[in-house]
Amino acid sequence: HYAKMETGETIAEYYSRYANRGAVASPTEDAARSGRVMVGILVVAALLWATGGLPIGITALLVGGLMYLFGVFPPNKVAAAYSKDAVFFIAGVLAFASGITKTGLDRRIGILLLGTSKSLTSFLFVFCPLLAVTASFVSEHALVAFIAPILMMVYMSAIKSAGLANDRALAVCFILAVCFTANQGGPGSPAAGGRNAVMVGILADYGLAPSFGEWMTYGFPFVPVMALVIATYFFLRFRRSITVKDLDIAKIVRRESQKIGRMTQHEYITAVVLVMVILLWCLASGKLGMGGPVLLGLVVLAVFRVIGWRDINRISWDVVALYASACAMGAGLATTGAALWVALTFVDVLPEYMRSGEGLCMAVSLFTGVLTNVMSDGATVSAIGPLAVPMAQVSGTHPWMVGFATAFASSFANCLIIGTPNNAIAYSIAKNYDTGEQLV
Repeated sequence: HYAKMETGETIAEYYSRYANRGAVASPTEDAARSGRVMVGILVVAALLWATGGLPIGITALLVGGLMYLFGVFPPNKVAAAYSKDAVFFIAGVLAFASGITKTGLDRRIGILLLGTSKSLTSFLFVFCPLLAVTASFVSEHALVAFIAPILMMVYMSAIKSAGLANDRALAVCFILAVCFTANQGGPGSPAAGGRNAVMVGILADYGLAPSFGEWMTYGFPFVPVMALVIATYFFLRFRRSITVKDLDIAKIVRRESQKIGRMTQHEYITAVVLVMVILLWCLASGKLGMGGPVLLGLVVLAVFRVIGWRDINRISWDVVALYASACAMGAGLATTGAALWVALTFVDVLPEYMRSGEGLCMAVSLFTGVLTNVMSDGATVSAIGPLAVPMAQVSGTHPWMVGFATAFASSFANCLIIGTPNNAIAYSIAKNYDTGEQLV
């Protein structure tokens, strides 16, 4: 892009011209009425998402209702702002995930991954990176929901074989390692979570949306590296405190795999379609977008009777509405200039070394990382994303740099149970099956 810059033009001015936006928004007192309205909508939505004052889906509808009420866009443009490729993408991914769960393919994948673990060391340094990579394409919630119970069965079998009543360190290591590494699958691809789709949609508003393959070029290498960092942390933290020494996870997993039998026809069909969808994302997302391949995949699954409309209708439509409202809010903030004004204000209060480049990425990452632990990752990116990209513009930083930093940091919801559904699922399962004692 930089080769197209005009003589004497700054990077911020180039991106503003490239995205068809004004380079600098007016101060609040002189801002257009619609810009002030969008700032207010952002504040209201962020507060409601953070506090749970209204259900997520209702807050998403409120965003659109307020945009209609205050005339931010003409009615058709409000509707169009909700109907982006990223919205079809996340709806399709959720529906596809329901098909994977319905056929039992997620269980098969979980057992296949756990089959590599013959000791605690191989569990941490082989299984955990494989889980993180898989979570870049398959729902991490489904993976954790199936793998956590298997690990608790392994735990119960191990302590009984060792003649122990409990080994809390082993349980904590199992559960938290799975949660943390599953969360870290997020940066791997746009399919890893709705927060990535939101960021792609926000970047698209500025004419800078990365393709599926371009996202993977930057995000995918991060996943196994971060998984190994997590594995090293747990290995150093728990290697001496775990009482059970003879641990063969693969042996117990093989017994479990015999119970579910051979792969069914529907599992084979789903696996083939999943591979085809991923290939289309990587090779043809420039032409088909990211919603097109997954919608085509859903049609194929429906033709082969793997899923039906009832299965699709059971997805979390409130999540779809959340991401649709985030796209609409991002478009409104960008078009009215409100996002640039907020970005300028934020950048002005930062120390000099954090106003551009790596420093700005650090500031945005830290803010996102803290916030994602107290509200959902999708809601965090929905609130911060529309401001992060303009911050990059006004500071002369490439928007991808700050946009990716925001999306990647939203995967670090490891501190609190409420940070991500993975944490809540694993916490509810982490109990001694004989005594009911909470182990984590």
